Amino acid sequence: MSITLKDVEHVANLARLELSAQEKEQFTGQMNAILKYAEKLNELNTDNVEPTSHVLPVINVMREDVVKPSVSVETALKNAPDDEDGQFKVPAVLE
Repeated sequence: MSITLKDVEHVANLARLELSAQEKEQFTGQMNAILKYAEKLNELNTDNVEPTSHVLPVINVMREDVVKPSVSVETALKNAPDDEDGQFKVPAVLE
């Protein structure tokens, strides 16, 4: 598979890029070089390799969901610059 000038023009159009003729030629060469490098992966023998989603084994490391006492409203509002009716008071964002 190789990238053509038409392919580069199509991708540039999708990305809403205006490319000069020189840039189109440059990107065509660069994209073909990337594909040629990626084709080296086809040379690897992967017959005995299991498909994986990660290189390393990933396990769930989340803790148990345990109910614990929380901070009181008075403690939470202790350093608040302004509060009203037990809630943080902030400047209005919308008019």
